Amino acid sequence: MADGRLADPLEEELEEEESAPRLRLSRRGIVVLGVLGAAVLGVLAWLVFFSSVLDVRTVAVQGASDDKLTADQVREAVGGLGDGPLARVDLDAVQHRVEAIPRVARAEVWRGWPHTLRVKVVERKAVAAVKGDDGQFTQVDAGGVSFATEPAPPEGVPVVELRLSQQANDVDGVISRSQLVQGAVAVAAGLPPEVAKRAGSVLVHSYDDIQLQLSGGATVRWGSPEQIDRKARVLVALMNQKGTNFDVTAPEAPAVSG
Repeated sequence: MADGRLADPLEEELEEEESAPRLRLSRRGIVVLGVLGAAVLGVLAWLVFFSSVLDVRTVAVQGASDDKLTADQVREAVGGLGDGPLARVDLDAVQHRVEAIPRVARAEVWRGWPHTLRVKVVERKAVAAVKGDDGQFTQVDAGGVSFATEPAPPEGVPVVELRLSQQANDVDGVISRSQLVQGAVAVAAGLPPEVAKRAGSVLVHSYDDIQLQLSGGATVRWGSPEQIDRKARVLVALMNQKGTNFDVTAPEAPAVSG
């Protein structure tokens, strides 16, 4: 250099950067790019939400047993809610529609891109079958919900039957038949599996007099539909002893005879 000093490489690099041309968008260019971006987004939105490109083509059903609840029944319940673009399907509305099916306890609904509406159902399980005056059997789940009536009870499910005593009939205005049935169903729902599979009948004579008829001829005096969990534990212990009559009406003083 003229003054005799060596050039600083860093200074030369900075001078080159300052002298390099810079790309600057005019206001008009910015507007054009914005319009193009909005147009692209608009086309994408139209394709997803309004065109038939991503329409629902399949309603896939999981959890239906194809015995009493079929996948076609679920699809029929979905109906027109499953038509059109997948993105516009009201998942909550579909869920409520499916859960209105008596045999469905709950449902989950989600989108399976690009063309599938997915529905998973959990069926109600009967814990008791209530025998009506007409000889029909109404199936009831653990929550006390009646969901099906058929000529015969499901296999392995206790049958609840009212065989009311005169005393129970006399106080019908105080404790209704529906309350007695609810109590018996609660007892059936609280039975341990090893007892439930042997319980053929739950006989209701009064609120304080519920009996279980077990396979093999054994009888369980249950008493009222109170302290169900405790009575169930005591009954399991009692059934390790020989006998045909088990009494857990007072679980703190159970008895075995016969």
